[in-house]
Amino acid sequence: MVEFAGWAMPVSYPAGIIAEHTAVRSSVGIFDIGHMGLIKIDGEGALALIQEAATNDASKLAVSQCQYSVLCNEKGGVIDDILVYRLADYFMIVANASNAEKVLGWLRSLAGKTAVQPLDGHCMLSLQGPRAIAAAEKTLSVSLTNLKHNHTLSANGLVFSRTGYTGEDGVELIAAKKEAASLWDAFVQAGVQPCGLGARDTLRLEAGLPLYGHEYDEETTPLEAGYGWAVKFDKGDFIGREALLKEKNEGLRKKLVGIELASRAIPRQGNLVFDDQKAKIGVVTSGTFSPTLKKPVALAYLSPQTSPLTPLFVEIRGEKVPARLVDKTFVKRVK
Repeated sequence: MVEFAGWAMPVSYPAGIIAEHTAVRSSVGIFDIGHMGLIKIDGEGALALIQEAATNDASKLAVSQCQYSVLCNEKGGVIDDILVYRLADYFMIVANASNAEKVLGWLRSLAGKTAVQPLDGHCMLSLQGPRAIAAAEKTLSVSLTNLKHNHTLSANGLVFSRTGYTGEDGVELIAAKKEAASLWDAFVQAGVQPCGLGARDTLRLEAGLPLYGHEYDEETTPLEAGYGWAVKFDKGDFIGREALLKEKNEGLRKKLVGIELASRAIPRQGNLVFDDQKAKIGVVTSGTFSPTLKKPVALAYLSPQTSPLTPLFVEIRGEKVPARLVDKTFVKRVK
């Protein structure tokens, strides 16, 4: 157990990180994501507030749909990356645990008379893996046949969604906090592997997905992180639009890429990246030993001009380790 954004969180369970990671890739694992910030936005101005604050176009959401979006400051830097849910009676934002209080305060500063409040009585669990849907249906006696990706479904007093953060299929459960422990126990007793922060990080990194504080911060834009598809310039004005539009027109300062190393040395956040002329061209944001690929991989911000053919070197403990540019989605899900 470790401190994480003010919460006590498990790095791993007795099976260990590799076993947890493998369970998600091959079958199903369950994650306690009760630390995520759940924020309810209610009332007549709810949609207008989200449209002003977030980069994606929430007006396109029908009831029971959700979308990935980004909250930016005026410079285009990322305050947080979020999920926006349109439920039957209100909008809900899922914020990162480390940013939950910041996001809540920031939204309230923009809200005027629109109600913005934490959903303190609820939390989330996440089933991830190719058998996630089947495990949820069997354990909870519920049909999720009609639950599409980026949609929600209400059943048995729970709200189910299908988004995911591992590169695999998955289903999230929004439940009353008083029910969360019994739900968790039911899945574990049904043979679903409990997974901690360690497996979450190796899985999301293999899928090339960003983590706030690593690939995102208030000096980094969603365009640099490769999430321009979640920035809808044609929806009207939003905070950061002018800066992001300028960046789009003038070119990126840096670009998030995938790197594969030629040795067993594991890259970590902050390791510098050099080209074959010994010029510093970037920095590692996240790195790990990939349990699936059996080799070290990393995400890094490099100069956008870096050629895929440029030999790279990552400085690890004073040694420059050979590396190469690869697709940042290191492991792709088998459909």
